[in-house]
Amino acid sequence: MTDVLNDRTTALDDARFAFREELLSSGQLIGTSVPGIYGRSGSFEQVIAGLDRVLGETFSSLGATVLRFPPVYPRADFERTDYIASFPDLSGVVSSFERGDREHRELLAAREEGEPWDGWLDPTDVVLTPAICHPLYATLEGRLPEGGAVYDLSGFGFRHEPSIDPLRMQSFRMREFVFVGTPDAAQLYRDTWLDTSVALLASLGLAVDAVPANDPFFGRAGKMLVSAQLRENLKVEITVPLYADLHEGTAIASANCQRDHLTAAFDIQTADGETAHGACVAFGMERTVLALLRTHGMDTESWPVAVRAILGL
Repeated sequence: MTDVLNDRTTALDDARFAFREELLSSGQLIGTSVPGIYGRSGSFEQVIAGLDRVLGETFSSLGATVLRFPPVYPRADFERTDYIASFPDLSGVVSSFERGDREHRELLAAREEGEPWDGWLDPTDVVLTPAICHPLYATLEGRLPEGGAVYDLSGFGFRHEPSIDPLRMQSFRMREFVFVGTPDAAQLYRDTWLDTSVALLASLGLAVDAVPANDPFFGRAGKMLVSAQLRENLKVEITVPLYADLHEGTAIASANCQRDHLTAAFDIQTADGETAHGACVAFGMERTVLALLRTHGMDTESWPVAVRAILGL
């Protein structure tokens, strides 16, 4: 049994590596010296732009407030969440040089000798944004309007998980539609827009499926969080089978009931003063484009006419 599992894992790694090589040789992605860090071609960005437009149109009836945050956010806000406790292995802290001339000379000498020089750098007051919705919550402290609020977010995120799998990028874009309000309204929002999201992605010719899922919580305590997340069906991923029967499917989007996970940390309340709940539908922009390339081929001009029409290609 162990040999079978090992063979299956090796075959899956080979399939992911082959897909990565196809993306690089076609020019859709531009490789760098670090796994999971890629440039994108003009063709790739055209599909991103088309997908971004379609998402905006699909969710336009929400009347969401459009907000855009940079790919870094305050460390003080980061520490109000439990991200570093749950995902220390994915986190990224920005460091910089904040010392004097003597330390600068020491840094240069170490660099000249080929020795590590980052010990002379100190953490700054910003971190790399791990989830596009996180900067939003720090802006919502206090009471929400009657009926809650909906936000349209987009931007780059970072997670430190280098991999040969091209869908597991360290720097990536997300488009999220976030609701904050009463618990019942948050649950209804998640369920309603999950169905809409599945239909949208299926219209692009993707063999999508909605499956219960969990976040990759770290450590022994994380196992309990995983169990609770699955038991209470808080996270549903929209997956696409990219490697035949070698893998059950790769997530390209998700719909999540966050409950009071972030709202309590930032003291966000409903109009009647109760702790608000959050819910979101999130789309991995690069992941969706990569799923389209895997499904329809590297030449976007040869994609099905209906798919090209939806994306405006």
